[in-house]
Amino acid sequence: MLKLYEHQQQAVDYLKNFKNCLIGDDMGLGKTFEGSEMLHFYGNRVNLVVCQKSKVNDWMEHFEKYYTWDYTVVDATKNKIDFVMKSIEVNVSPTVIIINYDLLIRRPELQTLRNFTLLLDESSEVKNETSKRAKYILKMNPSNVILLTGTPINGKFEELWSQLKLLGWNISKDLFHNQYMNFKIDRSNGFPRKVFTGYKNKERLLKKLHDYGGVFRKTEEVYTLPQQIHIPLKIAKTSEYKRFNKTKYILLGNAEIVGDTVLTERLGKRLLCSVYNKEKLQAFKDLINSTNDRLIVFYNFNAELDELVKIVGDSKPISYMNGTDKDLTAYEECDDSITFVQYQSGSMGLNLQKANKIIYFSPPDGNSIYFEQSKKRIHRLGQTKSCFYYYLIVEDSVETEIYETLGIRKNNNDELFKKEGEKNESI
Repeated sequence: MLKLYEHQQQAVDYLKNFKNCLIGDDMGLGKTFEGSEMLHFYGNRVNLVVCQKSKVNDWMEHFEKYYTWDYTVVDATKNKIDFVMKSIEVNVSPTVIIINYDLLIRRPELQTLRNFTLLLDESSEVKNETSKRAKYILKMNPSNVILLTGTPINGKFEELWSQLKLLGWNISKDLFHNQYMNFKIDRSNGFPRKVFTGYKNKERLLKKLHDYGGVFRKTEEVYTLPQQIHIPLKIAKTSEYKRFNKTKYILLGNAEIVGDTVLTERLGKRLLCSVYNKEKLQAFKDLINSTNDRLIVFYNFNAELDELVKIVGDSKPISYMNGTDKDLTAYEECDDSITFVQYQSGSMGLNLQKANKIIYFSPPDGNSIYFEQSKKRIHRLGQTKSCFYYYLIVEDSVETEIYETLGIRKNNNDELFKKEGEKNESI
């Protein structure tokens, strides 16, 4: 029998008033428990849980542990679709089918489901309504929808449209944009171009979210967590960065960096702020030599990891979390370990609260979800120490722009967690 904490029960009791719901709690507050209880409350015989690939086993174990007598649980990632569909037909007890987003779009048979509950874990995965997964899901016909996410948007209110459509708000994309976004007409290139300038009617949008079954809570509203201390460390631009900024080309040893498009120019600048900035590499070395505490280091590129590992050498034990390696042995066993985490692979879902210090060697470009979630790897339940965040920032560079954008998007995300009528002076 699943027993909820008080704050979880309060959320479930409130959400029972809605046909569909969005649970936008911070990570660590128990969205999984709230979501599964809402699925149980809706009481459909067929239930489809869609999650990230890394979470399939977690969801399987959750239902098998807490709902042993209630459901037949089917792992659609390990069974052929014919078996899955047959299970729905023959099972006497209600069925929970668990599948990941990437596999879902290759299973058109699941679009034939009717009278079922659809639960999307990390529903921000469908924020881009033009993606294959969003198009697939928006064509489905569930009786009830449950959306779970700690980060409903990437700092962009327009990314809420597909999630609100799933909740039942039948508003066109154009009307949604006109209601909540400001634009101007730019004719600087000789032809009119619509340019986004900011958001409007935020209070109205917040009310709409609540009206359609949205709840948003931050961890600090429920639990008291230690203080967060942010320490920016300013790094000077290199002469190579300045030269590349002018010429869009530079040769560094055997490395040729060419900025012949907007994307390659931006990538080149980011590399010149990290891998090819000796002062930043030295600042990293000074930081890791200044403490024997566990350290978590977030980075973007494999080339960065190669340089950072060289700096550490044999001086400290190392753990990794990236697209090819996952080895947290040193983190678990050694107080003075350094754990290198690539944003896309480890900014969500990892429990790293044995450490209380994070070094940001470089920022993630354009994705505030990865950035904000990375901070919660150490600032979560079980943490007893103040949390320190060190940002190595190259001054007056593309990194400065990226951190400013991340800050703006954080403020937009925070708008969703405001209580009705509450003002946010930072916006």
